[in-house]
Amino acid sequence: MTSFDPPRPWTSSYAAGVPEDLDTQSGSLVDIVDASTRDYPDAPALQFFGRETTYAEMSAQIARVAAALAARGVKAGDPVAIVLPNCPQHIVAFYAVLRLGAVVVEHNPLYTPRELRKQFEDHGAKHAIVWSKVVATVQDFPADLRVDTLVSVDVTRAMPWTTRLALRLPVAKARASRAALHAKTRDAVQWEDLTGHAPLPETHPRPRTEDLAIIQYTSGTTGAPKGAMLTHANLLANAAQARAWVPQIVRGEGCVVYAVLPMFHAYGLTLCLTFAMSMGARLVLFPKFDPDLVLAVTKKHPATFLPLVPPIAERLLAAAQDKGVALTGTDVAISGAMALPHSLVVPFEKATGGFLVEGYGLSECSPVLMANPVADNRVAGTVGLPLPGTECRVVDPDDPSTDVEKGELLVRGPQVFSGYYGKPEETEAVFVDGWFRTGDIVTIDDDGFVRIVDRIKELIITGGFNVAPTEVENVLRQHPSVADVAVVGLPSAHSGEDVVAAVVPASRDDFDAEALRAFARGILTPYKVPKRVVVVDDLPRSLIGKVLRRQVRDTLLTD
Repeated sequence: MTSFDPPRPWTSSYAAGVPEDLDTQSGSLVDIVDASTRDYPDAPALQFFGRETTYAEMSAQIARVAAALAARGVKAGDPVAIVLPNCPQHIVAFYAVLRLGAVVVEHNPLYTPRELRKQFEDHGAKHAIVWSKVVATVQDFPADLRVDTLVSVDVTRAMPWTTRLALRLPVAKARASRAALHAKTRDAVQWEDLTGHAPLPETHPRPRTEDLAIIQYTSGTTGAPKGAMLTHANLLANAAQARAWVPQIVRGEGCVVYAVLPMFHAYGLTLCLTFAMSMGARLVLFPKFDPDLVLAVTKKHPATFLPLVPPIAERLLAAAQDKGVALTGTDVAISGAMALPHSLVVPFEKATGGFLVEGYGLSECSPVLMANPVADNRVAGTVGLPLPGTECRVVDPDDPSTDVEKGELLVRGPQVFSGYYGKPEETEAVFVDGWFRTGDIVTIDDDGFVRIVDRIKELIITGGFNVAPTEVENVLRQHPSVADVAVVGLPSAHSGEDVVAAVVPASRDDFDAEALRAFARGILTPYKVPKRVVVVDDLPRSLIGKVLRRQVRDTLLTD
């Protein structure tokens, strides 16, 4: 295949004010915080259960935490694990690590010990900033995975004192709420030990544009951890692309972004963290999505920009209607990770008076590749148009040198990653002459709108999270009642897809599907546990004995 510049018909469909290309990004992610602190020092940067932190205060905390980490041995290029829910400490930790030129490795704090350990085995971080409820899990790692610095974060310490006091009331509900947010820890450095340190000198070397900034884990199709290496340049570019896509949102104190998506996920990280900080926005943090908490904030500070997934939009709309709370003022909501039903768009936009548009991306692409225009010409059922500076091709998946009308989507752009951490063979497999193979089958119409029609990769996308079928199958096979199993995703009205297991039982006489699901819950994160277990006599296989998951899925759909 020869390298060339294919046509970009989508640029003619861009909304007014959206450029075709962007200038090359310089500096680092640290600079976007510095710029917002310089321009809006007294404006709220973070809001958490009503407590506000200004840009000046946040920047000062970043400098102190960075210095404390440096004193504990964190150096440029070191991977530093962050295992936190959405909270102010998460943002401070993220930028403190980057300020040292070190590399952030994000993790899901709800992972099981086994899942978390697999990622630590892959990246080998010796420094970790961890939610207090996960500290014991990290301390129980085998000796060869022990971290040198383990920082425990009590997220309740970032709440207003009135909320913290309420959590300490001697009543069952308060005790349960506190237990869900905090656990006592031993033999760990406390977060407050870092924030009390003298600040990092301004002369300390800063990260470069081309430096690695983040290792973002993606499931892949094998279930083995694969860390996408994203540079400062990749993430700066994607934040700039997001800003360019919504020229109607003005940078500054009037910009409000809701972090209802987890920031350990690439989607939440870019749109709720780097984009928001570059906009000088008020970032409202929610440790988990709770419609009542979101609606309470909406009354005073409606979201200028609201990244979400369809189930969140659906629940938020239902709660607003049930409680009589107006969503007016929610300007732009962008939905990703799963198909956005038009039947949801219409009532949501009527309630908000704003836009709800669908986008598309992958962790390997920082993650956003395309989105529908925030304008009247968006096209329902498509994932929209490639962002400024993004190039796309549609090729025969078996012969990527041949362009076709319906085929695999190949992409190229400043947000596309450089490869998988420590996995050169896997990296080589997903690039063709500089183009990244997405694994998705698409069509692109004459106006440039992209429609996803199939998926080469067999990942299941449930609630916005990727589930590798192989990983779930390997767990289920450990149960003695399972002779064979295939895991597939089936359409769901609420979560994109449901994880469903087709099981060949060792014996039909005493097979207990609920016992198998309970077994899986002890090993897997809840969203990976099959919603349904279907008993089958046999599984279809290829000539070489490989289970044909697509045939399994088709059979279950027709049953």
